[in-house]
Amino acid sequence: MNGNPLDLLSVRRGHFRYESGYHGQIWLDLDRLFLNPIRIAPLAHDLASTIAPNAIEAVVGPLVGGALLAQMIAVELGVQFVYTVPRPSPSNDTLYPVAYRLPLTVAPLVKGKRVAIVDDVINAGSAVRGTYHALTEAGAKPAIVGALLILGEAAQPFLKSTGMTLELLATLPNPLWKPANCPLCAQGIPLDDGAP
Repeated sequence: MNGNPLDLLSVRRGHFRYESGYHGQIWLDLDRLFLNPIRIAPLAHDLASTIAPNAIEAVVGPLVGGALLAQMIAVELGVQFVYTVPRPSPSNDTLYPVAYRLPLTVAPLVKGKRVAIVDDVINAGSAVRGTYHALTEAGAKPAIVGALLILGEAAQPFLKSTGMTLELLATLPNPLWKPANCPLCAQGIPLDDGAP
């Protein structure tokens, strides 16, 4: 292995609301992760090596970071690259309010293909979950999920329910809470918007 993804990430602690709707204590500055592709290329190579034995025909990543990593891995594997686009829901009061969609012109190209879903970091799994649903609606066969880093275990039940194999390079504990059960909210600690 060429390194630990955590060496490339700035970890902040506080009270955060994630795309999934869950609350937690860790925020990662993912926008900076891909600023220097040479630094992340060895990690992409390592992840591609773990995905390679699975006879994948396409690598799919949710915009933004997942798609950037998925494209790097697709190049490594010599397979097709596809991305999904987030479509936020008008309601932010539910868990997993963001849906992901394949571009209309691309969706027919993945029908029947065995695909890997790749994301830079998986927390509750909102982007992976949305991408999985978009792929199955298009008739693709999601077989594996790959990530540089997984925070906590909140995504595990969904991943197990789909039967997809999980490949990752690192983990970091991160308990998640539904807003109604968040101990940080109960203590009156305000939400941080995640911006530095």
